[in-house]
Amino acid sequence: MIDVRLQHEPIDVGSSYQALVNAKFGAVNMFVGTIREWTGEIQTQTIRYTAYKEMAMKELSKLAHEVEVKYDADVIVIHRLGELQLTDIAVFIGVATPHRAASYEGSRFIIEELKKRVPIWKEEMDTDRVRWGGERDDAH
Repeated sequence: MIDVRLQHEPIDVGSSYQALVNAKFGAVNMFVGTIREWTGEIQTQTIRYTAYKEMAMKELSKLAHEVEVKYDADVIVIHRLGELQLTDIAVFIGVATPHRAASYEGSRFIIEELKKRVPIWKEEMDTDRVRWGGERDDAH
């Protein structure tokens, strides 16, 4: 089972977890990425996520399929779009596998590759400037 989504609505971690529960699997690893206030000395107020939706969905599906095949896994990947506030959930990755090591490895693979391969952009509104993907725009 693969379920990948981009959505503006809040992510329901409970129902996502329940979708991964299966007697076939002994491990469900969940990664939940939230909006943090501080990055070093930079204070974030809000973050806005945008995406090239068609390509992002294609790449998320590829990542999920790679993990499904390699680890005999069920995979859910949900990424929020739009403006998010501090502590909001930005991304949920769930990987269910027969054994725990594979669920950890699959989840880690997805989040690391998502950041490299999936066209989702992060605009961070700090208390004094705007950053794109962690880079400060000091021209503003």
